[in-house]
Amino acid sequence: MYHVLRCPGCATFTYADRFERWKLCHVCGEVINVKAVPHYLDVRDYRDAEEVVNQLEDYLYISGRKELTQTELLTLRREYSTWLRLQNAEPSTP
Repeated sequence: MYHVLRCPGCATFTYADRFERWKLCHVCGEVINVKAVPHYLDVRDYRDAEEVVNQLEDYLYISGRKELTQTELLTLRREYSTWLRLQNAEPSTP
C-alpha cells in the first residue's frame, strides 16, 4: 500500500510506502513527515501511485488551480475504489 500525498514545501504530489515515516521531496528537497501531511489517496502499489500522481498534476495544471476541492477528492477516492474492485473481480464463467 502506498499513500499519495503532497509536499508541504512546494505542493508537488508524491507518494510514500505505508511503512515510510519520512520522504524526501524530489523537487524541492523538503523532508516530508509522512504521518503529518494529508493523504489524498491510498493505493495498492507504486505503479498506481505514479499514475495517480501524474494525473493529479496534469489535472491541476490544465484546470489552472492549486488544489482539489473536497468534492473532487471524494470523487477521486470513489473512482479509484470502483476501479480497484473491477480489477479484482473474478471473471464470470459461462
